[in-house]
Amino acid sequence: MRTRRYQVLWTDIAKRDLEEIIEFIASEDSNAARASVRRLERRCAKLSQLPHRGRVVPEPKAVDVYAYRELIERPWRIVYGDEEGRVYVMAVLDARRNLISLLLERLARE
Repeated sequence: MRTRRYQVLWTDIAKRDLEEIIEFIASEDSNAARASVRRLERRCAKLSQLPHRGRVVPEPKAVDVYAYRELIERPWRIVYGDEEGRVYVMAVLDARRNLISLLLERLARE
């Protein structure tokens, strides 16, 4: 029996998150920055086979929004959703920070 494979796509916001992570870590250690990005990319690539492996993101779940899931790849939260055979990586966020505060900061920047 063949398992269905989902296409994993990164949103522009998630790509920007990854770039910011690289810049931040590379200021201290460029090898660590590359290793961190590879780790995050590998983790997301696995979603092509198991898109529902992550937990439902608890903050939106508190207001009955169940569309978003997350994987924890310390110290980051990889937030994603799936739709019609595709997984959309929507954000890579610092797990040590409050999600609502992070989202409000993003809205203020845009």
